[in-house]
Amino acid sequence: MTYVITQSCCNDSSCVEVCPVDCIHPAPDEAGFASAEMLYIHPDECIDCGACEEACPVNAIFPDDEVPEMFAAYTDINAAFFEFTGEQEMPAPAPPRGAKIDGDTPLKVAVVGAGPAGWFVADDLATTRRCDVEITVIDRLSTPYGLVRYGVAPDHLDTKEIVSGFAKTARHRRVSTRYNIEIGRDISHDELLAAHHAVVYTTGAGEGRSLDVPGEELPGSTSAAELVGWYNGHPDRAALTFPLTHERAVVIGNGNVALDLARLLLADAEALVASDLADHALVALSASDIREVVVTARRGAEHAAFTSPELRALADDPAIDVVVDEADLTGLPSEDDLTVRDAAAFAALQKADLLRDLAARPRTPGAKRLVLRFGLTPTGILGDDAVSGIRFDSGEELEAGLVVRATGYRSAAIAGVPAEETTGRFDHEAGRLIGTRATYTAGWAKRGPTGVIGTNRACAAETVRTLLDDHAAGRLAEPTGQSIDEILDARGAPRVDHAGWEMLDTHERESGKKAGRPRIKVTDRSEQVDIATRASSVATPTSA
Repeated sequence: MTYVITQSCCNDSSCVEVCPVDCIHPAPDEAGFASAEMLYIHPDECIDCGACEEACPVNAIFPDDEVPEMFAAYTDINAAFFEFTGEQEMPAPAPPRGAKIDGDTPLKVAVVGAGPAGWFVADDLATTRRCDVEITVIDRLSTPYGLVRYGVAPDHLDTKEIVSGFAKTARHRRVSTRYNIEIGRDISHDELLAAHHAVVYTTGAGEGRSLDVPGEELPGSTSAAELVGWYNGHPDRAALTFPLTHERAVVIGNGNVALDLARLLLADAEALVASDLADHALVALSASDIREVVVTARRGAEHAAFTSPELRALADDPAIDVVVDEADLTGLPSEDDLTVRDAAAFAALQKADLLRDLAARPRTPGAKRLVLRFGLTPTGILGDDAVSGIRFDSGEELEAGLVVRATGYRSAAIAGVPAEETTGRFDHEAGRLIGTRATYTAGWAKRGPTGVIGTNRACAAETVRTLLDDHAAGRLAEPTGQSIDEILDARGAPRVDHAGWEMLDTHERESGKKAGRPRIKVTDRSEQVDIATRASSVATPTSA
């Protein structure tokens, strides 16, 4: 028997670390890791120890005789990866951990952003043996986990299980948490830096990009950031509304987020109830009239940004017809076209084969439709008082009541921290912000909105190595300012710790259990804080 990695793989690489025979690839120190859609287990080298299954944070690994029917194709896909790529290159030596750092006091680090990148940074710091460390994880929201709670599709519950590892880090003796605290509102960057040896910004990229075309401001024209935040119950977006009365919606861009949007817009009521979709979105989407979602991209099918596991999930959904025009697939590679047989080439071939299969499938009368279109650049959004359609550079017009821009994200600015004007990303060298003192970054704020959740692990590791090397070289000054709690107490800033979040988490899960759902999210920020602070040890100021 061997083990099989399936669709939910997040590239976290926890499985790689525990595998005693190095049969899981690509590993983080191999060239193909950054371009791999997922990880794969070599069927001939696996010794059936089960360590990978236990380590997987998203329940993506199964014994080959227990792979769920919906994931049956992944048994062959794991084997095919190694047949395609051949012998694996020997991993490059891991960077040295560095010598132990002498010091009489702990290294104090503030990590701003409690999403995946922030927790990977906190975990690397909490488990270092180079020095004693005190880590404070800060987030402007009263709930942790960032992208996992408010970005991952609500029906991808297995993916959300990765937070169990983050929760373990939050309970580490070296880690404390301060949620509901915003840099620039409750405390400045300079004050935060004065209270710590170093500050690491892992604030992600939560703002949608503009198309800069006429009509973009019309009601019914929105960004993926707004729509995803709405259906996931983000406090800043829960009150938004979207027109769902037209039978067609159009999504601009064809990454995984675009496919998530299409799947949720076309999902039936049963699937929606089984997700952790916010209640207001459950009501609205259950009554939606949308029967077709057209996902468009500027470039050809060979450049499609979605991954094959994401498309395969839609292809296997019997309630949705995925429609692809064979004429759009002429640029797709075949195996004979590929001169390099690496992880990126394997991913391209998997995607090409799946698109060809979809183009050849018969249509199901009366089924909802997800239509993949290529080579279309939007030139204008149509309508007088609201969206009525969209025009492309080919002259083609599509009627639609909802147009969603899924063309990328940008990072929000932080007062006192320099960033690129167009993307919001922080300029850095190996995670150290250029032109600043003792300030670092990781995650999407560092590299842009690329990669999957697990990509943040290697990204965070690089930043932590840089930070600890700077500490060893004496580049980090001793804290000279007030502690952040003293500052926040003086300003009457209510905050939530991880115990408070766990109280809110329990409340949501219990509410969901009564309704037959995974959870019912609390979306009002004041209510979140009220519930969380009943258990929070740092919830209310200790002095006026």
